[in-house]
Amino acid sequence: MRKYDWLALTAVLVLFLMMSTPDHAQPSQPSQVKATKLSQQAKPGTSSRDEMPKTYYFISDLHIGGDGGLDRCYFEPELITFLRRIEDGPLPAELIIIGDAFGLWELTEVEGVAKMQRIEQTHRDLFAQFRKTGRRVKITLLAGNHDYNLACVPAYKDHLTEFNIQLEPAIHIVRGVAGQKIWIEHGNQHDDFNKFPDFGNRYGLPFGYFVTKYTVATAARFAEHGSSPWLDDLESVYPNEEIPFWIWSNYFYREMGPFLRWLLLPFLLLFTFSVIVFLGRALEKFGILRTKIFHVKLAEHLGLPGRLIDWVLWVNSVVICFLLILAIPLNLLSRDVRSSLERYGVDLSGDLKGKKEEHYIAAARSVFEKDSSVAIYIYGHTHVPSIRKVGSRYVINTGTWLKRLERVRAHVRLLPDVYVPSYRLNVFTVQPQGKDIRVRYEIIPKQNPDDLTILQKLVILGRHWPEGESIPSETVIRAEEIVRMP
Repeated sequence: MRKYDWLALTAVLVLFLMMSTPDHAQPSQPSQVKATKLSQQAKPGTSSRDEMPKTYYFISDLHIGGDGGLDRCYFEPELITFLRRIEDGPLPAELIIIGDAFGLWELTEVEGVAKMQRIEQTHRDLFAQFRKTGRRVKITLLAGNHDYNLACVPAYKDHLTEFNIQLEPAIHIVRGVAGQKIWIEHGNQHDDFNKFPDFGNRYGLPFGYFVTKYTVATAARFAEHGSSPWLDDLESVYPNEEIPFWIWSNYFYREMGPFLRWLLLPFLLLFTFSVIVFLGRALEKFGILRTKIFHVKLAEHLGLPGRLIDWVLWVNSVVICFLLILAIPLNLLSRDVRSSLERYGVDLSGDLKGKKEEHYIAAARSVFEKDSSVAIYIYGHTHVPSIRKVGSRYVINTGTWLKRLERVRAHVRLLPDVYVPSYRLNVFTVQPQGKDIRVRYEIIPKQNPDDLTILQKLVILGRHWPEGESIPSETVIRAEEIVRMP
């Protein structure tokens, strides 16, 4: 990719970031859970698919389809295997895909129902399996924000029915289990960045749509010209505030010319040492430190290697002087930029993921207070799987099947942090257990990608990165607890 392409893309991303309210877009390995088969006799004259389901499967945020590399679905074999498995599971059953099954926003080369037809053409085996599984298991699809047009254009509903997918063009749906209710929604309506002001109006689009169309989809097309297709992972970066740091990291480790990268490394690696030497020399010069150790010329003792180190220290000392001169104006500029970003709703403080999840806990509390028969509030959208107890009720986030990126700090602070890729293919299963409700959590096995460069692996060698929230493989919601209000 040409240099000016990089500059233009980065500028657009940062501009959108500054104008946006933060998006509400990761790996431990809890034990895998196999669904227990419950024998269920079909009623006379009806198929098991049409009965009141006794088993619910919940997944979300598959993001299948898009321009360029975004059309690649790396988990398609695992998804097909999962669909085959639930065919032979307990019946009656219902698979509910809680929004963002398809990347319609990311697909800009065609319009209307032709977008779904394009996705079907490039994922024929998957849609054939949807059709087959849907004959035995009811498949229900909610629209998310990335496939919002599904809720606006009636033709999509008829088209998906051909593959035994039942589209629900609503913000939320409710299902019953063990005499209680499950509240189900994608979750973007609690995210100002992706909230639709008039749900169902195809022209009432949130700001997130334009960011996706003009950055994510464009980046996917550019990715085909890069040294590696890392730009395909742009929609996996969460939260949005991480995007500029993620771009800088990948540019440094993947796109920067090897000569320039290895030329910069000594200066970055020795910068902290240079600061110590600079301060030591200043203390010696003013007589505060009565030694000459910091003025020793390494070239006299180490030859050529010492001469190179002396040269690096001299260059870094010049940089330090410039930074000291600019310290006050840079500090004022930093404060002003931070203040401006906060006015636009961009939170630069720590634990952004946790803060954004609080919006959904508040939404769940509101639902529980209005309807005491709701035992579970389940959503997706943020790509962060979790299960939380709120009073006597439970809030579940179904996560995503996309690649997940965890930021890991480099050992040398001036080097860019590394974003470690992994997969966590989440499935939540809800079944009655007498009067109680049993919630099972499973991670579909998938090997994590090994696409870090040698330098990336070295700078985080020995580091332990966050593994995401640990989720129990089984949670039983007792009937006597549900009766009490949170």
